[in-house]
Amino acid sequence: MNTDKPIYVTQPFLPPLEELTPYLEKIWDNKILTNGGPFHQQLEQALCEYLGVEHIALFTNGTLALVTALQALRITGEVITTPYSFVATAHSLLWNGIKPVFVDIDPDTLNLDPAKIEAAITPQTTAIMPVHVYGHPCDVEAIQKIADNYNLRVIYDAAHAFGVQDKNGSILNHGDMSVLSFHATKVFNTFEGGAIICPDAKTKQRIDHLKNFGFVDEVTVVAPGINGKMSELNAAIGLLQLKHIDHALARRKEIDAIYREALSTVKGIRCVQDAGEAVANYAYFPIMVETGYPLTRDALFQKLREHNIYARRYFYPLISEFSMYRALPSANPKNLPIATEAAYQVICLPIYPTLTLEEQQRIINLVTEV
Repeated sequence: MNTDKPIYVTQPFLPPLEELTPYLEKIWDNKILTNGGPFHQQLEQALCEYLGVEHIALFTNGTLALVTALQALRITGEVITTPYSFVATAHSLLWNGIKPVFVDIDPDTLNLDPAKIEAAITPQTTAIMPVHVYGHPCDVEAIQKIADNYNLRVIYDAAHAFGVQDKNGSILNHGDMSVLSFHATKVFNTFEGGAIICPDAKTKQRIDHLKNFGFVDEVTVVAPGINGKMSELNAAIGLLQLKHIDHALARRKEIDAIYREALSTVKGIRCVQDAGEAVANYAYFPIMVETGYPLTRDALFQKLREHNIYARRYFYPLISEFSMYRALPSANPKNLPIATEAAYQVICLPIYPTLTLEEQQRIINLVTEV
């Protein structure tokens, strides 16, 4: 029987409990639990300052934020997106009655390949929804050029991209909107939460209406909105997380560097390229198990599990392989050879601020000592 301590792909960073107590006392004292309370307002302002964006609308989770972003931009028809993502990306399209059109990915970045986008555009195409996979920036300039040429909107699924920057600043400022997730597994979390980066104050106002049933005031409803509001408790967690985020990112960077050095000479193991000149957040550490490694991807996955290392095949299966999508012409694996291969090669190894050097070395030994 294996008695090693279980190690997961990620573990949420929890601030010291004594730091949370004053926030809870304020919530109890003022009796404001939701509906844009003081902590909600403080977190929106703090995130704008930290992320380098002008307007942000907080949500109860990233999926509702995606659904609402599409509604706010009045997207219809077809949207070009990636099959290599979490299902929420495509689900948000179906929830809005939009047809996903899957396009293959770049073999190095695993992001949507701009060179494949134009061939997928039809008269029904209204937008592109790329994903900054693992927090690595998409080729935003190439995507925007295509969008401008065809008069398309661009909504980035930036669930992994908290704090990521390119040469122009925050990656979140690209496209018409970017959507963040603050789920417990993310670099920055509010236990559950999400946000939309809004291009202007007018758009933020529309989004704030949509996430609160469409209410403008007590007697006026202007849209069939949903209940997507973040609670005061979640906002308080977010304010606490921000106090520790720079330390968390620094630790992730150290862990990433140790993995890359240790695995760089292992035949058949390829570390997905780093973010290059971008300011990265080291959200995940994916490796590709290729020809030349003694074990298959699934055999390595099982070996790690047997030693209580709960690595994850992320993303596997592809979104396009699930029953509600596989009948789409664009979901045919023949159209998605790179994404299909990646899905059968990828394993994400554990990376989080409290991962110890001893634990990381145990993971490395299991991968290298085959």
